[in-house]
Amino acid sequence: MSYTTQIIRERGRYGPYGGRYVPETLMAPLEELERVYTEASADPRFQAELDSLLENFAGRPTPLQLASRLTEHLGGARIYLKREDLLHTGAHKINNALGQGLLALRMGKKRVIAETGAGQHGVATATVAARLGLACTVYMGTEDMERQRLNVNRMRLLGAEVVGVNAGSRTLKDAINEAMRDWVTNVRDSHYLLGSVLGAHPYPQMVRDFQKVIGAEARVQILHAERRLPDYLFACVGGGSNAIGLFYAFLNDATVKMVGVEAGGRGKSLGEHAARLGASGGYSGARPGVLQGTYTYVLQTTDGQIATTHSVSAGLDYAGVGPEHSWLSDQRRAEYTAVSDDDAIQAARTLARTEGIIPALESAHAVAELIRRAPHMEKDEVVILNLSGRGDKDMETLSRYV
Repeated sequence: MSYTTQIIRERGRYGPYGGRYVPETLMAPLEELERVYTEASADPRFQAELDSLLENFAGRPTPLQLASRLTEHLGGARIYLKREDLLHTGAHKINNALGQGLLALRMGKKRVIAETGAGQHGVATATVAARLGLACTVYMGTEDMERQRLNVNRMRLLGAEVVGVNAGSRTLKDAINEAMRDWVTNVRDSHYLLGSVLGAHPYPQMVRDFQKVIGAEARVQILHAERRLPDYLFACVGGGSNAIGLFYAFLNDATVKMVGVEAGGRGKSLGEHAARLGASGGYSGARPGVLQGTYTYVLQTTDGQIATTHSVSAGLDYAGVGPEHSWLSDQRRAEYTAVSDDDAIQAARTLARTEGIIPALESAHAVAELIRRAPHMEKDEVVILNLSGRGDKDMETLSRYV
C-alpha cells in the first residue's frame, strides 16, 4: 500500500491529526464546502477552468531553475529552485486562491473572507476576488500591517477591505480568529478562503490539492533535467501549504528526503520562535492540541494557553502547523528543523548576490537550511528548493538588517 493511501485513515484525518473542531454554526457550511469540493474535483469543466486561470492568469507552469552560481558557491549538491516567486502576485498563494474562488462561485457566494500574515495570501485573495467579481474582506494583525505595508496598499488598490486586528499578538493567529468570527456571522453569502493547510476538514486536504501542482510540475521537470528524482526537497513551513505542495508528489518515493524549515526566531524559549515540529532542536513549547478547528502540534504554555510566537517573517509566525505535517513528522517521512532570524536574513542576501533573486523571508528560511547542509552533500546529489515567494514585500525589513 502506498504512503499516500495510508495517510488518511478516516475522513479529514492524518493519523490522529486533523478533524473538525468548530462551533455548530460552522458544521453546515463545512459540510457544504466538502460536498461542493468533492463534486468539483470530479468535474472536468471545473478543472479545465482552473487550469486555464493557472496558465493564463497566474503564469503556470513555473520554471525549475538550476541555481548554478549558488551550487558553485556552496560546493556540494546541484541545487534547483522551483520558482513560485514568478507567479502573478509573487507567491504560491495564488494557486489555492484561484481554486477556492471558483468554489465560492459554484456555491453561489458573493463575498470571500481571508486572513493574512505576510500579506501574500491577502493579495492573492484580493486579486482573485477582483478577477471573479467577488467582494473581499481581509483580516490582518496590525503588527503585520506595519511590517507589510506594501501588501496592505496592494490589497486596497484591488478593492479589498483590509481590517486591522489589534487583539492578542496582533499577528496571523489573531487574524484567523477574526476571520472565523466574520464567517460565523455571514455564512449564507460568504466563503472563508483559508490560505494554508490549516483549519477544520476539508481545508487541509483541499488547500493541499490546490497546491500539489507545485510538486507535480517539479517532478516532471527534474526528470527531464536530470533523468532521475531528486535526493532532497526543501521548503519553509508556516502553515505548510507550499511545503506540502512540493512534497506530495514525492511521498511514495522513499529515496527522496524531505526537509521542512520552520522559524527559529531569536531564541529557543517559548515566545521567541515558531518551531512546532523542530522540538529536537531544543525549541520549547510544542505538543498536540486543538487550534482553530484542527488537532495538530501547537505551541502552548504548560496550562494549555496558546503561546505567543516570533519570527522576522510574518508568514511563519503562527502557533500551529498543518495536521498533515504533524503526521509526516511523527512517521519520520519528513524532517523538520528551524532557522534563526539572522540566518534567514543572511541567506536572503546570499541568494540575491549569487543568483540575482531576492526571496521572501519565508523562503529564505529554507535557503538558510540548504546553505548549511549543501556543502556536506555529494556533488552528484540533487536538491529542489521551493522558492515560494519573492522578497519585494520584505524590503523594509531586509534594508534594516542588511
